[in-house]
Amino acid sequence: MKDRPHIIYLHGFLSSPLSQKAQEMAAWMKQQGLQDYFHCPQLPMDPDAAGVLLQGLFFKLVHEDICIVGSSLGGFFATWAAETFACRAVLINPAVQPYTRINEYLGPQRNYQTGEIHMIDACFSEQLKAFERLPSQPERYWLLTQTGDEVLDYQLGVNYYSACRQTIIEGGDHGFVDFTQWLPEIWGFAQGK
Repeated sequence: MKDRPHIIYLHGFLSSPLSQKAQEMAAWMKQQGLQDYFHCPQLPMDPDAAGVLLQGLFFKLVHEDICIVGSSLGGFFATWAAETFACRAVLINPAVQPYTRINEYLGPQRNYQTGEIHMIDACFSEQLKAFERLPSQPERYWLLTQTGDEVLDYQLGVNYYSACRQTIIEGGDHGFVDFTQWLPEIWGFAQGK
């Protein structure tokens, strides 16, 4: 059905489609009978490869209405995708200018869900920088952030997306406490409501 948007969920750094939020969203979409409209790719660790994967996914869904839901580094890529493909984006505790923090992660890093080891090197930073976009159409964005995020400074997201719709929740954490309660409203936003 053309009137139903497709949701593309983008997980964060060293994460996967097995992450809690991705699983909760997949389950909720299935409960609504919308599982065919939910996509959660495993993003390659290499930023350029992640971009190629997303381009391919958008190409497959070229005639569909799409909303990206991105968490952490997935929020950074969601902004690039929203600007590149003119779609809506929901940003959950998004990473802002993540290339400034790559030095903290140089060397071998273990994926939180899969256990796979990824080698992070200095060129990762320059690759990420190439994906940075400012929101040119603020009405396409919704920032959902919690002040208790222990990994990222929530204020950076508040400032970066200052012209966009924002929901700032006191407390919480980087994993975004009570994510499931927001899923009906996220689905509404995806439909342009």
